[in-house]
Amino acid sequence: MCGRFLLAVNPAEMQEAFPGFDFPSDIKPRYNIAPSQPVIVLPNDSSMKADYFLWGLIPSWSKDLSIGSRMINARSETLSEKPSFRGPYKYHRCLIPSNGFYEWKKLPGSNKKLPYFIQLKNNQVFAFAGLWDEVQTNDGSLIKTCTIITTTPNSLIATIHNRMPVILPKEHHSLWLDPNPTPPSDLQKYLMSFPAEEMIATPVSPYVNNPINDSPVCIEPISFL
Repeated sequence: MCGRFLLAVNPAEMQEAFPGFDFPSDIKPRYNIAPSQPVIVLPNDSSMKADYFLWGLIPSWSKDLSIGSRMINARSETLSEKPSFRGPYKYHRCLIPSNGFYEWKKLPGSNKKLPYFIQLKNNQVFAFAGLWDEVQTNDGSLIKTCTIITTTPNSLIATIHNRMPVILPKEHHSLWLDPNPTPPSDLQKYLMSFPAEEMIATPVSPYVNNPINDSPVCIEPISFL
């Protein structure tokens, strides 16, 4: 799964990574983004405007707003089968910018888990493949939400966890953000694990375990030997 990530890059880096998009002016570095919090999303709604969506997808037809807490991730293998994801997979796709995420590895002979910070070797910002939807509340307001798609891990992540988020290469961004309905058969081949040789995983302090902690300390490497 992907249950925590960060987005701590300057505006120039964001613009270079996602040309043509307008971004909110109030984006600040965030080192410990957790489920149910607002995240920057690039939706396929033809607006070319990034906006804040809540992390945890609530289907448009749902009457239970708390369902979002259970929908932070969507398995790539079953997107076209699950009622909550089937519609968004065809109509409501998005990119979720990041420059790293966290995963926890269970330590041998212990119940403790060690957090790892995982990023690209070139330190560049990238995009998770995501889905979005919007639901109308009882007072008539709209809530926009999103989920991060996961897949089987590459050889690096497999040593830490049995799932990893789908990271879409830049050459696939435009297809993923096509506002036209797209058959799942045309998309599934892009939901693959990112090459292990282009990533790095570094053990970090349990400081990141608490989502209240949001500072560069979260990604400081530690020695656990």
